Amino acid sequence: MFEVWKYSLVSVFIVSLVSLTAVFSMPIKIDRLKQFLIYMISFSAGALLGDAFLHLLPEVVEEFGFGVDVSLYILAGVAFSFIVEKIIHWRHCHHLTTDDHPHPFAIMNLFGDSVHNFLDGLIIGASYLVSVPVGVATTIAVVMHEIPQEIGDFGVLLHGGFSKRDAVFLNFIVSLFAFAGVVGAIIFSSFTEGLTGIVVPFAVGSFIYIAGADLIPELHKEVAVGRSVVQFMFFALGVALMVALKVVG
Repeated sequence: MFEVWKYSLVSVFIVSLVSLTAVFSMPIKIDRLKQFLIYMISFSAGALLGDAFLHLLPEVVEEFGFGVDVSLYILAGVAFSFIVEKIIHWRHCHHLTTDDHPHPFAIMNLFGDSVHNFLDGLIIGASYLVSVPVGVATTIAVVMHEIPQEIGDFGVLLHGGFSKRDAVFLNFIVSLFAFAGVVGAIIFSSFTEGLTGIVVPFAVGSFIYIAGADLIPELHKEVAVGRSVVQFMFFALGVALMVALKVVG
């Protein structure tokens, strides 16, 4: 159990540090940053789907089987992600803030990001309870998704009237909710038998939703053949990374 605690806490610390990367994007010209972000989104979509289908789902099916209960937990993950976005009027934004893309709900975005980061911690903790390789793969998938999201959230806060310093600070504070998630997952696993059989398929549903409802639609906004091919290459690279981790693990 000490190993689970060690790897889980180090992983969420790394995820939390990702919130600080947004500040380094500010000197980059908007057009160039947009091009960079769209490829990060492609890679993130592949990594999330690869982790869901190559690591998380096979592990939970091997231990608990693939019954109706597992399917319902997956659907619960999808439904939860959908409901959170609807209730708080917030989505995982991967756009840069511009005059034609306003974000009036900066405070609500912080609340939504808190919930999202708590869920990330919960998923990472549950993944390490399955095995260290699964935990590492899930952490990488989460980090890849967090980079474009944090840059987008940073833009939301700036557009909402926060200074750069306050935006970085608030983004980092909100990212710390991941620690609460990972601590909750590990502690409750000691009292709740079969917790991973609930949280892991829930994570599968959440990852499928994020990739399918948030990331991939953003990719379809780019119709140029050349860039679309590069997008697919980055998507395939994200999947390939999860395949490689599966083989090594």
